[in-house]
Amino acid sequence: MSNPMRPPRAPRPSASPRPTQPMTGKGPAARSALPAAALAGALLLAGCSDAADTEPPGSTSAKMNPTSAATPTWAPVTGTPQVIPAVRDFRRADGRGWRPSKGARVVVPAGEKSNVADEAQRMARDLGGLAVVYGDQTVQPGDIEVKLTGNGADQANNVPVQGAADEAYTLTAEGTRLTLTAPTDAGIFYGTRTVKQAVRAAGGLPEGTIQDRPGRPQRGMSLDNARKPFTQDWIEARLREIADLKLNQFQLHFSDDQGFRIQSDTHPEIVSADHLTKAQIRQIIALARSLHISVIPELDSPGHLGAVLKHYPDLLLRRASGSVVPGAIDISNPKAAPLIDSLLKEMSELFTNPKGAPAYWHLGGDEYQALLSSTPATTYPQLTRAARQKYGPNGTIADLATGWLNDRQKTVEAKGKNRIEAWNDGFFSSPRASADKDRMVDYWTGKEAGHRDPSAFLREGRNVMNFNDEYLYYVLGEPNQFVYPTGQRIYESWTPLVIRGTGAVAVPASMTGPDRIPGARFAIWCDRAQAQTAPQVAAGIRLPLAALAQKTWDPRTPALSWTGFKALANRV
Repeated sequence: MSNPMRPPRAPRPSASPRPTQPMTGKGPAARSALPAAALAGALLLAGCSDAADTEPPGSTSAKMNPTSAATPTWAPVTGTPQVIPAVRDFRRADGRGWRPSKGARVVVPAGEKSNVADEAQRMARDLGGLAVVYGDQTVQPGDIEVKLTGNGADQANNVPVQGAADEAYTLTAEGTRLTLTAPTDAGIFYGTRTVKQAVRAAGGLPEGTIQDRPGRPQRGMSLDNARKPFTQDWIEARLREIADLKLNQFQLHFSDDQGFRIQSDTHPEIVSADHLTKAQIRQIIALARSLHISVIPELDSPGHLGAVLKHYPDLLLRRASGSVVPGAIDISNPKAAPLIDSLLKEMSELFTNPKGAPAYWHLGGDEYQALLSSTPATTYPQLTRAARQKYGPNGTIADLATGWLNDRQKTVEAKGKNRIEAWNDGFFSSPRASADKDRMVDYWTGKEAGHRDPSAFLREGRNVMNFNDEYLYYVLGEPNQFVYPTGQRIYESWTPLVIRGTGAVAVPASMTGPDRIPGARFAIWCDRAQAQTAPQVAAGIRLPLAALAQKTWDPRTPALSWTGFKALANRV
């Protein structure tokens, strides 16, 4: 994960972290709503005339009456839609396009209680405070109509989607009106993000139809909140930022050797002074859900447990010499599993999920020091004895560690979690104990001795999430030959198929689709917590996140150069 036992590698030029800058209208916080000056400019461009439209958009759920309001006029919006990630398909048409204009409204035919009302309201706020109207309304010139297709209206509000097809949307700018349709409210939300960015970048959308969808269904960011605590406000600002980029996952690593950062009622003694309360976590989850982001909690074990074991020293793993292995729990101790299971149960009840929706949990499993020893059987005889007692005379410590994670998986599954993940160095080949077949491999490193290439996991039928530490690891202080990843390197050199090192994984194409490599997450690890402030971290990850969003949304080579992409990222 973030402290690999890895051999030195040839250094490459380090990208210096982006320095903290005063708010200039380009940072995430400054871009949380359409700037007043930009909106004023758009409204000036979109004046009104008495000329009526004669070509209404293809709406069937709301009345069309082109003479009910004056038709706005503005300078034509030209070119292609200017958004990140770029839209997958745009069919240009003749016309002036669409801009936010005085008196424009967001029309929601399904009504105020529909599951797209919140998306419509958010877009209206983002566009400077447009009016939102509901029900059987006339769609007037300048309006935006928002409606679901298919069975989307029957779904619960803000339920995580099952796949990329559920995130598709269509936007049509025609005759000074804009129509947004999608099969789910998630698709509607992503359409609203396109509108928001297009207005920021170019004042509006060109005439024509956008049909857009993601290439990979899982796209996100992982945050180490254990080594370096981040505030609720900082986390929520990042959630809004990644949502605008159409990223849909947020992994929270809240426990490690340096801290346990969430309130615990079952074990209050382990909680660090600087932590998030359960009320704050619920607020973070609620915001994430409203932004169509799934939260993935990670309670790492059997390693990285130092903050917990500080209060349970009798459970620390010890070598035959008697020396302690910091952060590692003795999985042969009968008191170990009950302690960790009690925390897993409590936190599983905190990180709730809508009924029937994907319910994620990350087990960790990485860097258990007993498995990094050159002589594990003799160095840790108590683990060897336990392994042989459970798995027979040939049982190994790897078998015992695999069984440990399998048991922890059963604990969270009993609490309703159904999408279980672990780091790739927590999976081992053994005929005596195999990792649960449904557990996803989060592949971060192949540099530790003895660990398998991602192709091995794909060939045995496992799904692999891309965390390639060569491109997607932002490690504070740059220890162990890490360097801060740059957006340019991700944008120009990386794809979801580059899971380890710098080359695409060597398996047949049938094993590399979104059903097998569902996507990627960009990980922030805080090994040297004081190396950057929270604002510096936010600045440093901005362009890498934008590049990740582009490369996970669209499998094609980007149309823009890096220079053009960076300039666009600074506008949207």
